[in-house]
Amino acid sequence: MRKRKAQQTNQNILKGIVAMALIVLLVCYLFLTMVSCSPTGPCFRVEGNISDAEDSTLVLEVMAMDGIHPLDSICLGPDGSFAFTAPADTSTAPEFYRLRIGQKIINFVVDSLETICVTAPFNKMTTDYEIQGNEASRTMKTISLTCIQLQQQITHLQQEGTLSYLEKTDRLQQLINDYKQLLKQDFILRDPSSPAAYFALFQTVGGILLFNPETDRSDVQYFAAVATQWDFLYPGTLRTENLKNIALRGLKNTRKPQPLEIQLSGDKIQETGIIDFGFPDIRGCERRLSDFHENVVLLDFTAYSLPQSQQRILELRELYEKYHHRGLEIYQVSLDPDEHYWKTMCESLPWVCVYCTEGINNDMIRLYGIQSLPSFFIIARGSEMKARGESIKDLRKAIEEEL
Repeated sequence: MRKRKAQQTNQNILKGIVAMALIVLLVCYLFLTMVSCSPTGPCFRVEGNISDAEDSTLVLEVMAMDGIHPLDSICLGPDGSFAFTAPADTSTAPEFYRLRIGQKIINFVVDSLETICVTAPFNKMTTDYEIQGNEASRTMKTISLTCIQLQQQITHLQQEGTLSYLEKTDRLQQLINDYKQLLKQDFILRDPSSPAAYFALFQTVGGILLFNPETDRSDVQYFAAVATQWDFLYPGTLRTENLKNIALRGLKNTRKPQPLEIQLSGDKIQETGIIDFGFPDIRGCERRLSDFHENVVLLDFTAYSLPQSQQRILELRELYEKYHHRGLEIYQVSLDPDEHYWKTMCESLPWVCVYCTEGINNDMIRLYGIQSLPSFFIIARGSEMKARGESIKDLRKAIEEEL
């Protein structure tokens, strides 16, 4: 009897030890979960469900000042549920992120240590998503949806066969002006300190920024309004300093009329054939012109801050979508004075975009005899120079002849 009681006592003690060990393990697990982002600091969490997206890869990306970078990814299961945890230093300034499956994107911002919940159907992920836990992100959704509507209106306008080129240009400009006015009144002036106001400043259509603080003084004012508020709330941060620099440069540029063209002095103009060169793309990778010797290449020297750049990019996009599958490549060299401005402008463009830090002072640029911007060339397969823009009456026809 005593032996049986002793065995029972030992079993109870063993069970108690096991139970205590489980409790300790649970506490350790919870602690490790809470500090899993250490030593980088506090974390935010984004979770939710993307329905009808089984086996799709959902990527969490940060939209940093130096470009878009992936933070984490997950292969969605049958129920489409996901959860990401990532470090966030909200003591400095709000940070912008996005969830992406292929080309389907949901933008959101983190401005406090919070849990954000996102649900969406896969087929309409970009437009029909719901986001909870962050008011600024819901406002950003409204901005994104109105931008998508603008893009749809522009696409419909481009397909309209009864309008002349000038009529299309006038209507396009009116659509853009109306959308910019909506952004100014409803999202920027209403609260210039908000992340949504910052997000509104950098809206693009066809890969082109709607606000052009480089040459448009009225646009500069809105950058200055947001920069002033952010300088008070988030002094010294990268985004604040960038806003201030854009506003100050814009105020300086628009004090007097700006020339429509960037000129090179006559003694530096040379006529040349095809000359190989390479410049870094938005990811910092060198892209050489000779890499595309098997393609028909539209070599384009430009600056996104020039007037009418917006309309021109839309026209190039139309050419690219029509002829790229047949072998056309666009190699576009930016001579903009501000590299971050260039990165923002070309981030969503589908062709090869490179940046020349020296601008028009670069020797290779001079050797191509660039007298004004934009300036372009048609290069046939085998890297054979065929024509430069001044001699091309019908660009579409010239491209088709080489293809």
